[in-house]
Amino acid sequence: MAGNDLGSLLGGLLGGSGQSGGQGGAGNVLGALLGALGSGQGGTGGGNALEGLIGMLTRSGLVDQAQSWVGTGENQAVSGAQIAEALPDETLRKVARESGVSTEQAADQIARSLPTAVDRLTPSGEVPEGRSIEDLVREQQL
Repeated sequence: MAGNDLGSLLGGLLGGSGQSGGQGGAGNVLGALLGALGSGQGGTGGGNALEGLIGMLTRSGLVDQAQSWVGTGENQAVSGAQIAEALPDETLRKVARESGVSTEQAADQIARSLPTAVDRLTPSGEVPEGRSIEDLVREQQL
């Protein structure tokens, strides 16, 4: 699935289009990110993009934040700078390019929307294994 199609699904999951004006909506940025990770970019290895992203954040020192998003308690905040450090430079550049925003804007939008998206994609408090992001998003649509 193309990143903008996934972006539309994620925009709906986030409570609307997630647009902050133009093409730079949160759903589009997350769609581009998960699309890049799901296509094997960014060194996530096997599994779905959500599993890879959680693993990447955990390895980057954001274990408490990532676990709070997956878990059923309150979501901890993360900054754009922390996201920029956690993601491979090439992946963040690709996400920014596909979303029509700067790398800093992409990291900031990811930081604002990722906690909610992960929380909603993991309602049972754990990352579903072996299922595509598209399937997870569709299952959570109300």
